[in-house]
Amino acid sequence: MSLRSIGIVLPCILWNRGFCRIRIWQEPEQGADDIFFYVVANDLFEEMVGESYLRVDYWKYLSEVIIMMYHTAKLFSDMGKNVLIDGILMEREELKPHYQQLLEILQDNPLDIVEVYCPLDICRQRNRMRGDRYETQSDEQYALMGENIAYRLRVDTSICSSGECAETIIRELFR
Repeated sequence: MSLRSIGIVLPCILWNRGFCRIRIWQEPEQGADDIFFYVVANDLFEEMVGESYLRVDYWKYLSEVIIMMYHTAKLFSDMGKNVLIDGILMEREELKPHYQQLLEILQDNPLDIVEVYCPLDICRQRNRMRGDRYETQSDEQYALMGENIAYRLRVDTSICSSGECAETIIRELFR
């Protein structure tokens, strides 16, 4: 098994095109106990910034946190650890060119970007059911998505369960 980054999983990347996430670290394939991921996610790193700063200039600080997250993932990968980056490759002015920055930071590390897809109408329904998101959140995120991303794999959460998506990712990238 080679070390990779996904989705961002590093040594494998999970990319959320439809913003309906799978939790690969929570949905292990039967017999996949030997595959372990350290998870980095912008919402975890966001906690490093005080709420008052985020209220003043949310995108400035979130953008800085995202770049720090990639450098942290690189550090883990350099140490031989599998890393899953849970995030969205969005093109905001504060991050441009986001995808290119990601590739440059991780240029010497194995990297697989996985598109985790779900149609927007289903994302809207799921957002309503979750209760911690507003209905049009996925539409707004989709409008910010980077273009021309080279995905290694695509999974569709509208036709497969989270567990099935996780199994597909592990089977295709680690077996």
